[in-house]
Amino acid sequence: MAGYRAIRVAELIQAEIADLLLRQLKDPRLTMTTISHVEVSPDIRHACVYVSHMGSEAEQRAAVAGLLHAAGFIRNQLGKRLKLRYIPQLDFKLDTAIAYGVRISSILNTLTLSNTSEDTDSSDPHARWRSSC
Repeated sequence: MAGYRAIRVAELIQAEIADLLLRQLKDPRLTMTTISHVEVSPDIRHACVYVSHMGSEAEQRAAVAGLLHAAGFIRNQLGKRLKLRYIPQLDFKLDTAIAYGVRISSILNTLTLSNTSEDTDSSDPHARWRSSC
């Protein structure tokens, strides 16, 4: 488990990269891209930046490629903004947890809807007779 300092540095890196995405990076591949979270190694030499992007798989891969292309610029800007002895090497990865959560939620909703329709049909045998009267 990472120490408290590594967690604080990860939060700072996430906030600064999000600000860079909003204000300074003008790559069209990076529109609708958010930084979901950052994991920093205990020695703060490496950072894994998880990115979520709304769009197709090709657009998501293009967004990660755009961030990898801009990694040098982002690291340079982090060096200017953060007062750290070492600026971590940045590794950008696609975060699929949000899409996975949406998929599970939709499956649960369909199961819930099918169970409620079965419950109304089978719970009261006289329900059809009452509704026809």
